[in-house]
Amino acid sequence: MAESTHPTATAPANAQKRYEVRRADLPLSCPLPSMALWNSHPRVYLAIEAEGGESQCPYCGAHYVLID
Repeated sequence: MAESTHPTATAPANAQKRYEVRRADLPLSCPLPSMALWNSHPRVYLAIEAEGGESQCPYCGAHYVLID
């Protein structure tokens, strides 16, 4: 059986260790809503504004930086 050539609708979860996010992306969760969940950890919400504009996921260690 041949592999599908259709692009996936979502980005791979936890593919990077640093993500830049904007206020429009809040409330912030890891994995991000645009990421596939099937191969990731449970969604956790991060209080990036209360943490001074940077936050780290307790599950995968991804580092999020608020850039605006």
